[in-house]
Amino acid sequence: MSEEIHARRLLQGNEAIVQGALAARCRFFAGYPITPASEIAEQLSVRLPAVNGTFIQMEDEIASIGAVIGASLAGGKAMTATSGPGFSLMQENLGFACAAEVPCVIVNVMRGGPSTGLPTSPAQGDVQMARWGTHGDHSIIVLAVSSVLDSFIMTVRAFNLAEKYRVPVIILSDEVVAHTRESVELPLKSEVKVVDRIAPGMPPDWYKPYQEDARGVPPMAAFGDGYRHHVTGLVHDQDGFPTQNPQEVEKFHQRLSMKITKGLPDIQLTRKFHMDDAELFVVAYGSVARSAMRAVEEARMAGIRAGLVQLITLFPFPRRTLTPYLQQCHSVLVPELNLGQISREVQRVNQGQCTVVKQNRVDGRLITPQEIYNRLVKLSSGRLS
Repeated sequence: MSEEIHARRLLQGNEAIVQGALAARCRFFAGYPITPASEIAEQLSVRLPAVNGTFIQMEDEIASIGAVIGASLAGGKAMTATSGPGFSLMQENLGFACAAEVPCVIVNVMRGGPSTGLPTSPAQGDVQMARWGTHGDHSIIVLAVSSVLDSFIMTVRAFNLAEKYRVPVIILSDEVVAHTRESVELPLKSEVKVVDRIAPGMPPDWYKPYQEDARGVPPMAAFGDGYRHHVTGLVHDQDGFPTQNPQEVEKFHQRLSMKITKGLPDIQLTRKFHMDDAELFVVAYGSVARSAMRAVEEARMAGIRAGLVQLITLFPFPRRTLTPYLQQCHSVLVPELNLGQISREVQRVNQGQCTVVKQNRVDGRLITPQEIYNRLVKLSSGRLS
């Protein structure tokens, strides 16, 4: 009988995503190589067969997510990993997974775009594509990781949310997080909470694959388990068959939205630093959050009452977390490696309560702690608005 022991490991972000996926009991990966995400596929090609899992290198990213959806419908926990150009190709099937309520995890390690863009330089240009890239009006869960340990924890979390709410969950990493090596102590296997989808508890003849429960999330039978399970990307009724009945179409859309809304306290994750007495604060995510943390600490040492709200869940956007601080502070700084994709969300929920200032970089370089600190100094002295 082996005894688990805490041990430190030197891992890069992509390796930690692999560790997190295996800890969450992911047993299927389909993907197509692309930097800066390739290490995820490389490692899973070895690690998955060792645990009786399946790794398939597909002909492209469209086929990759199609295979992932199929594996999930067959009862497996499945994921793929890509970068911006590949993520673009996945959008139609991502919408299919949303409509058919197929749990799966999609990792997008962002690099500079558009198109082939800046391979392989850090960027955060895919934030709004993660929210709105696939067509239709539906909720979606998007998580952002900022460190190696984060990459492990949030990958487990992504699988748990996908299984719990029967949705695809997107993890946004970036080139810096993916390739940074850090010494981390991962949780023991016995310490990792793993959530599995709810299986039907009724006889097969009674099963309706899209009949909601109190949470709005139907139990999910696996293909081959004896339950009839019709799957389509068309709007469907509770039996899974296409419908254009206006009442059923309305009910379909409302339930897809409602199941996420009911879970907001569980889904929306943030971290707050020095916010109790903050007069101004930073909203950041991904690798930029780490620069922001250092800048806020230095601002505090300089006597500036600055704080940081790190967004882990980007969507559904954590409006209720930010609103009290937008009322409390005179300014909020939003540094991003794009031209302002989350600052638009902050502006949307701010409604004129405080001054929202963007800080953007799209040249393939990081926003440094010193650059954020300099902005905080100007904001605190009223020299920037």
